[in-house]
Amino acid sequence: MSAQITPAPEPVTDTILLIDDDARLRTLVEDHLTEFGLKVVALPDGRKMVETLKTNQIDLVILDLGLPFEDGLSLCRKIRADSTVPILILTARGDEVDRVLGLEMGADDYLAKPFSPRELIARIKAILRRARIVAAPARKEVENVSFGPFTFDFQHQKLFRDGHIVGITSGEAKLLGILVSHAGQALSRQQIMVLSRGRSYGPYDRTIDVQISKLRKTIEADPADPQFIQTVWGEGYVFYTDMP
Repeated sequence: MSAQITPAPEPVTDTILLIDDDARLRTLVEDHLTEFGLKVVALPDGRKMVETLKTNQIDLVILDLGLPFEDGLSLCRKIRADSTVPILILTARGDEVDRVLGLEMGADDYLAKPFSPRELIARIKAILRRARIVAAPARKEVENVSFGPFTFDFQHQKLFRDGHIVGITSGEAKLLGILVSHAGQALSRQQIMVLSRGRSYGPYDRTIDVQISKLRKTIEADPADPQFIQTVWGEGYVFYTDMP
């Protein structure tokens, strides 16, 4: 009698840190993500978040904003203080202010409750795909581009000012790389959204505007009068490597 061969399971490549105080939702999400082939570390609140991030190779954090002990916005800020791990925030459907604040705190995307498992998986796949693109080496012919006191390193997706690294998120680095590589060319929000996130720009989506605002605060001497990232009214944004 021939031995039965059991196929080897597919390797798990990504680990998700899920922080949500809703036990039922946490279990459902964990089950769906595990079924999809993802490893999940689930927490009911943020008290063990820092320890978990230090002791596990986390590829994405799913963070509910309405948490006990310490709210999600504060935790998002804490993560961004020393990590570029992608963050997907979960919000109540009507909490536009919280969504905008979450993006301003460094979240890469948001998902309004209630949501379908299919949409959650799609968002996770898109965020992880963008993170891999950001981490991948850039084209050999483009390595560093300087503008003012700044230098953008395409290969490592890092921003430097006078030789010192400037802290920006992976999403901001991706956006800056797109703007720099299209210097002098006006890009619409739709073009930027497709290039940076692989999806269409919605009429009420402020993701691009929020990240542009954060980049301006980082690289512009006067964000109210930007010299590098300029608005083209009716079109979008254009990046100039030389200040006028």
